[in-house]
Amino acid sequence: MNTFTIIFLIAVFISSTVQFWLAKRQANYVAAHRAAVPEAFKDKVPLAAHQKAADYSQAKLKLGNIDGLLSIAVLLSLTLGGGINLAFSYWPTVIESPLIAGVAATASIFLLMTLIETPTSLYQTFVIEEKFGFNKSSIGQFVKDQVLQLSLGAAIGLPILALILWVMDNVGPLWWLWAWGILMGFSLLMSWLYPTVIAPLFNKFTPMEEGSLKDRIQGLLGRCGFNSQGIFIMDGSKRSGHGNAYFTGLGNNKRIVFFDNLVASLDEEELESVLAHELGHFKCKHVIKMLIATSIMSLISFAVLGWLISQAWFYNGLGVEQASNAAALLLFILVSSSFTFFMQPISAYFQRKFEFEADDFAANNAKASKMISALVKLYEENANTLTPDPLYSAFHYSHPPAAIRIAHLESKA
Repeated sequence: MNTFTIIFLIAVFISSTVQFWLAKRQANYVAAHRAAVPEAFKDKVPLAAHQKAADYSQAKLKLGNIDGLLSIAVLLSLTLGGGINLAFSYWPTVIESPLIAGVAATASIFLLMTLIETPTSLYQTFVIEEKFGFNKSSIGQFVKDQVLQLSLGAAIGLPILALILWVMDNVGPLWWLWAWGILMGFSLLMSWLYPTVIAPLFNKFTPMEEGSLKDRIQGLLGRCGFNSQGIFIMDGSKRSGHGNAYFTGLGNNKRIVFFDNLVASLDEEELESVLAHELGHFKCKHVIKMLIATSIMSLISFAVLGWLISQAWFYNGLGVEQASNAAALLLFILVSSSFTFFMQPISAYFQRKFEFEADDFAANNAKASKMISALVKLYEENANTLTPDPLYSAFHYSHPPAAIRIAHLESKA
């Protein structure tokens, strides 16, 4: 234990305490407004639906608190409890290559964390989602998804991890700049490949049939100057009752995707307005702005790690006896969130700002009234609470609260 150990424990305590306090505020606020539908939604949302959303929010908050306590226990066990130290002491005894031993130690820690988190994922899916009528998955589908995710993680993640560790071992003092470039290039490649290679492994994507809806959407795309590789319907209903729409991919590999349950619940003009909102993110260059912001933050993170990697107190303060590049990378990934938690409101602020801009674009290129009716249906069908605590939403909401967003759109209508 050294000074950094105390700093780390203080950071964990403060960030965790604030998170639990925010969750308590959210729970109290939602409960206090459960009895009546907010004025802005009185003619749009039934009381039963509003109360269902309140109960759904409370159930997720309770599970989130349990998951938060579990995460703290795992983090402290892996660091100060010696879990990471054990992994990095064991693997070099069975693998001669320091590089491969570092990869194996890192991978074993992430696999352990995944297994520990599995029970809460099962409870979320088969208890909470089932209780509120959203779960459409089966145990077999859940297991298949987990195995596929782990397999993809190993097939894609282990080689990139090995490459970054090799760069850390061999390139010299500026390794962090090279590692950052590799990670950014890999991220762009994955964004380009995701629509056609990765996503189809999990879901079926069917080209939208010819008809009035497709004609309407193609008309919108023409007005907005957006080119894509097709409009697809995804079988999201095989896992969940939640609906969504998005566009994905980069360059000439962009796709527009509607969940099948979204198409079933909204009329054509509402679907057009939802797509106009998604196109607004593209036309307002939000994707590029977020990519630039992410790149800058990643570069800063690698630079900080480049300094920490040579500091003995960093390893010793987090329970690791033998310094190594792989151990430094893993420690940094695991503990950084405790120090950056209070940056969340900044990120959430800009994300909500982008949502307002995308709503403005939708109002100008479709009907604001249809965007409003689509959102109301989505709030109701997805059981999103209409009365979030303002401070909780400032930390955790990437979209504006329902009442504020609807009021903004009504001003445009």
